[in-house]
Amino acid sequence: MGSFRDATAIAGVGYTPFSKNSGVSTLTLAADAILAALDDAGLTVDDVDGLATHRVGDSTPPWVVAPALGVPEVSWYLDQFGGGSVSHSVLAQAAMAVASGVAETIVCYRAINARSEFRMGGTGRAPAPIFDVQYQAPYGYFAPPQQFAMYARAHMNAYGTTEEQFGRIAVRQRANAVKNPRALKRDPITLDDYLASRWIAEPFRLLDCCLETDGACAVVITSRERARDLRRPPVLISGAAWGGGDSFFSGAGTTPAGTDFTVTEAARIAPRLYAMAGVGPEDIDVAELYDCFTYSVLVQLEDYGFCKKGEGGPYVEAGGGLPVNTHGGFLSEGYVHGINHVAEAVSQLRGDAGDRQVNGAEVALSTSQPGYVLAGTSALILRSDS
Repeated sequence: MGSFRDATAIAGVGYTPFSKNSGVSTLTLAADAILAALDDAGLTVDDVDGLATHRVGDSTPPWVVAPALGVPEVSWYLDQFGGGSVSHSVLAQAAMAVASGVAETIVCYRAINARSEFRMGGTGRAPAPIFDVQYQAPYGYFAPPQQFAMYARAHMNAYGTTEEQFGRIAVRQRANAVKNPRALKRDPITLDDYLASRWIAEPFRLLDCCLETDGACAVVITSRERARDLRRPPVLISGAAWGGGDSFFSGAGTTPAGTDFTVTEAARIAPRLYAMAGVGPEDIDVAELYDCFTYSVLVQLEDYGFCKKGEGGPYVEAGGGLPVNTHGGFLSEGYVHGINHVAEAVSQLRGDAGDRQVNGAEVALSTSQPGYVLAGTSALILRSDS
């Protein structure tokens, strides 16, 4: 724990434009985002000796990206199967590799044509190679909105959480996206607009759901000492945690609260994460919470300790005290499967987020899908190098 905390840093971030149709391959998207991140850090391809990504059959692996970019030699790589649940563990494992001396400069990326090609949860292809899908597919239980809707309803039944409270999350994040030139959706919305949007899977409306997006994002990880000599202010990786058990589909009895579907794996890893970073919820200045759906934001506010279990709805309704998803999140900026949350946290801690900057932001929490559908989750705590 002591050797990991603040030993590594994010030295650069890069994006491609977000769109509904990129018109290029995921290899091109990955290469463009990686080059942009290296330029942000003041590095070149010759400095890279590690690459890492995660994918679900919808992207380009490191051993294809490396020769396409002309990376001289890859001494470490990671190509992890999995969706948003593993997104932050990819960066954490890269940081571990740097801290241990296995590699010096690793670029983590996610490239995805999730609107024009591989649509998440689509039925026009074979089911995912996960054993419990065989028990869902015969009933048409395929798409993430269907799955998360069940858990949102459980929270509503247990605590009186309302659709309007979900709506306030969507409205607030859209207001953040208005200030973000990268965002796909920049038109303000009201609660009435939210309530008028069409049903997808009750209790979810269209504006409860993240955007299907073509795009890529990348971050450069190196040692703290090296990052201090580069172009941009380094953002230290202070804590990382990931883990999980059985999924809610196949073994709910082993989840953090047994059969309580309103408690996610985030509640299990949060104590480890805070202990590693040496902080608590009260020290977090800005949070980028995985928002595949509005409900996932609400439940993580509870499970990461910003309010008590069951109080997420009133917390959101009252405006909360914590800046959340300052870029607009997956609901309004675009969905790059986890990594654009990390990149936004970096911008906030470097103080270069423009009109959406949180004044005095020094510590950020960035999280992955909190453990529904796939059993695991992961998260990072980042700190400005001040």
